[in-house]
Amino acid sequence: MSGRLLPWAGADGKPCYLVGDGEGRVSRLADQIEGLQLGMADGLLDHAAALLTEHRLTGEELHYLARRLSESLRDVKRVADSRGARLPSG
Repeated sequence: MSGRLLPWAGADGKPCYLVGDGEGRVSRLADQIEGLQLGMADGLLDHAAALLTEHRLTGEELHYLARRLSESLRDVKRVADSRGARLPSG
């Protein structure tokens, strides 16, 4: 059995994995955090679209937005990797 990639990194920035049947408290917490991360990404995309439509962003604001989008994309990729790894191989 391989471990589940968790939606957070360890103190050293390395990935965290959970080994088990996927039914425990940490698995449920990971599910909740993944849901939050996906919801935040959706909201950030809507916010970014609105800001970019206005064409009134300063360079600093655009840089800040790009950093937040990058962080969000990293979270969403980790969720996709984790969920993809748990799909039955066929």
